[in-house]
Amino acid sequence: MILTREAILTAVEQGDITIEPFDAGRVSPNAYDWHLGDLIRICEGEELDAAAATRATELVIPPEGMVLQPGVLYLGVTHERTHSERYAQMINGDRSLGALGIWVHVSAPLGHVGHSINWTLEIQVARPVRVYPRMPFGKIVFLATAGTATSYQYEGRKYTRTDGIDISRLYEELRGTG
Repeated sequence: MILTREAILTAVEQGDITIEPFDAGRVSPNAYDWHLGDLIRICEGEELDAAAATRATELVIPPEGMVLQPGVLYLGVTHERTHSERYAQMINGDRSLGALGIWVHVSAPLGHVGHSINWTLEIQVARPVRVYPRMPFGKIVFLATAGTATSYQYEGRKYTRTDGIDISRLYEELRGTG
């Protein structure tokens, strides 16, 4: 079940959902409208290797914006950090960005119960498009769970408490260290 505006506001007030920074005006009928952060990483090289750490150049998105190009994998980050020990989260782009040919989050839209993160975004574009720091960039929905909830924070997973832009850590598993 997806939480409605009223349920999201109540959960934030009761401490069941944390959004930092939080703006009640960004709560839509059944989601929270989030923003692109100030940083972006550009993955380097013609070919990425799942068994090796991805090399990337990190840039600050300037106030005048940055033009993203097709065929390049950009890793961005949400301005907001979200957390809930009660609800799972799902992040998506929105219609406005889709109409610009921006794929905001190519994979992994699920934030498990207990996930406390600034979301790493896998951004691709269909055509050159200028983006700006802290521009509206998508929606997060909150999902009620059934059964016994286990906090992601205590599972010892590789993406616990993401503080910035994360590269793929699949190489840790492929090397037998994950």
